[in-house]
This record gives sequence, C-alpha cells and structure tokens, in this order.
Amino acid sequence: MNLFIINSIFLLLLDHCRHCSSIRFYLQPNTKRCLKEEMRKDVLVTGNYSLSESLGVRTDLMITDTKGHTALNRENIDKGIFAVNSDEDDIFDFCFISYLQAAHQMPQPREVHLEMKHGVETKNYDQIGAVAKLKPLELELQKLEDLSASVVEDFEYMRKREQAMRDTNESTNARIFYLSIFSMLCLLGLAMWQIFYLRQFFKAKKLID
Repeated sequence: MNLFIINSIFLLLLDHCRHCSSIRFYLQPNTKRCLKEEMRKDVLVTGNYSLSESLGVRTDLMITDTKGHTALNRENIDKGIFAVNSDEDDIFDFCFISYLQAAHQMPQPREVHLEMKHGVETKNYDQIGAVAKLKPLELELQKLEDLSASVVEDFEYMRKREQAMRDTNESTNARIFYLSIFSMLCLLGLAMWQIFYLRQFFKAKKLID
C-alpha cells in the first residue's frame, strides 16, 4: 500500500510539473508581450488569466500559430478562461497587447497572471467522479490511469521525435557525402582541363613537343 501511495504521489507530481505552468508579469501601457507555448496535436490546452486594473488601459489577448492563424482573439480583457486545440504539433504565441485609450499623466502597468494546463490536467475529476458516481479510491485510480497513459504517450512522442531527428541527421549526412564527392569530381575535372589547356598552350608556343 505504501508503494502504491509513493507511486501515486510521484506520478501526480511528475505530471503537474510537465503539464501545468503559471506565470506572472507586468505589462506596460502600449506594449506587447508574447509567450511561446509548444502544443501537441489533438491535445487540449486550457488556461485562465487575470489582470489588475489600470485606468485608461485596454488589454487584448491573441493566440496565433507559426503560420499566423488566429486561434483566439479577445478584446478588453480583465479575467477569463480559454481552451484551444491544435491540428498539428506547433508552437503557439500567447500575446497580451496593451493600448492606452485615455491620456493619463502616469498610466499604471497591469499585472498579468496566466495559468495553463495541458492534456490530462484539463480534466475536472470532481465532475467526472460525480457523474460516474465513483468512490474516492476509484477516482484516484482513474487519475493514475490517465496519468500513466499520458506518460506513455509522451515517451512515444519523444521516441518519434528522436527517430525523426535521426532520419533528418542521416539524410543530411548522406547529402553532405554526395556533395563532397560531386565537389571532388568537379575539382578533378577542372584540374584535368587546366592540364589539357596548358599542354595545348605550350605546344602552340612550341615550348614542348
């Protein structure tokens, strides 16, 4: 039983460190601050944000991918929640944009607090347990099952990434090898042409037979 508890705590801490992130920063008026977040294909990402008050300052939230597609665009935000998904592995920009709407002598920066969760962390287990009428132990087992599946998926994802990088490396090495051979053949051909040209030149000058 103690081993079960230790494994449970380890998996919970591991997944929390991997999937949940929180950041707090100050956003000056008329500035833009973007945070990059790697998102996996078909993995739900949820988040909640809250901003401190600042008179005459409006803040927008825009989430875009590397292709410039807008996944979310909200104007004049104070606090709220969001959920985004990606059709492919990509890196998304979470941008907070501040606008000074009214003239103030000393506009105050806004404190932004953003918390995001990935994958299994987005599930509401209290609601799941209530709907399925699960006992506390059964609910914990469900959590561990989901966490274990998530860890296995991550290892499989890393294995595929490693294989893809290995294939890219091997392909690059092969291209460099063939390019080196081509360069050597070009140099050899140039050297032979120079020898032939010089031989003809010296013959024309009757310096050699």
